[in-house]
Amino acid sequence: MGQLETLVTPELEAQKGVWTDEATSYPVAASDIRKWAIAVYWGETPPRIYWDEAYARSTRWGGIIAPDDFNPFAWAVPLVRPRPAGAVPGQETKKGGNALNGGMTDKFGVKMRPGDVITTRSRLTHWEERQGRNGLTLYTYVATEWTNQHGQPVKTRVKTTIRY
Repeated sequence: MGQLETLVTPELEAQKGVWTDEATSYPVAASDIRKWAIAVYWGETPPRIYWDEAYARSTRWGGIIAPDDFNPFAWAVPLVRPRPAGAVPGQETKKGGNALNGGMTDKFGVKMRPGDVITTRSRLTHWEERQGRNGLTLYTYVATEWTNQHGQPVKTRVKTTIRY
């Protein structure tokens, strides 16, 4: 009997659980939150919790908070990331070279506030290999966590990538 085929490479196995892509945001400014809210709610007035300090102080939050979808890394934060090479026209794609976005889920923690400095990092948590209609298919799951300067979780995102 021949060896079982797999898309799991030694490089993939070596990356499991290893934190990568660490970056730190600039301090979040109230104006960043306000501009984000204006863009997200364009055409309508954003909720006051995102821009009206006097109102925000009267809420359970005690001050301005950022929307859950606020991204403190949307501004120019230096990131050093290796970029995978693209497919070469006319060259056959190797097995496992086709990739699809399998979706993502977010879990939110504490709210981001003006003055917060957010740190992000990612790691491959696990994978599953299954036989699909396009042959052997590999589902990889990468968790990205954001924490504030107090080490409190702000957001955890699990992204699924499908390769065949």
